[in-house]
Amino acid sequence: MANHVVKIIDAEFITPDVKRFIVEKPTGYTFVPGQATNVAINKEGWSEQFRPFTFTGLKNEQHLEFMMRIYNTRHGVTEQLGKTNAGAELIIQEPFGAIEYKGCGVFIAGGTGVTPFISIFRNLYHQKQLFGCRLIYSDHGSQDVICGPELLKMLKENFVLHYSREGVMGFKEKHLNRDLLVKYIVDFSQRFYICGSDSFVKDISAMLLELGASAEGLVIDK
Repeated sequence: MANHVVKIIDAEFITPDVKRFIVEKPTGYTFVPGQATNVAINKEGWSEQFRPFTFTGLKNEQHLEFMMRIYNTRHGVTEQLGKTNAGAELIIQEPFGAIEYKGCGVFIAGGTGVTPFISIFRNLYHQKQLFGCRLIYSDHGSQDVICGPELLKMLKENFVLHYSREGVMGFKEKHLNRDLLVKYIVDFSQRFYICGSDSFVKDISAMLLELGASAEGLVIDK
């Protein structure tokens, strides 16, 4: 798999533990909204330590964008990325991933699982083709939400926020469950896009199938 060394143009935290990177785009490099690539830091001791991250920008922009959750307690790649800023270099590989837009439906995201959907929504919004899409986005609390105002602007009433750890008036403080899916979703015969932790994807998929969704209608990253 080809490696591309790219310079970081800008880097900033957009939530307390999510950092946004704008990097150079290699000549001829392209991706499908929803895809990811393996990323490493181009410095001694870290250039072979690749981790997957999703593209979040528009596919036709002249740069690439990533939004990465930083885990300072794990003393690994993301901790180093938290200390890596504009002027440094990353190494990226070729795009991959099965999260690809196949038509309107319900998108269900847990935490940073929203990142592939951000790229998809931005491209659809840019093309004025976002009508009919709905996002159910679960995260710990209001401070953890990634691109909340932008998602609200794009999706309006089809943007459903669910907080799993924060007691906020108007929101339920618990994980998404079967009853909440029934509350948030009217039609289970439609297409569903699911992204999050392995356990999140497994649990949500099982509940949707139990409620009448078809296996063929589930789009997940396998």
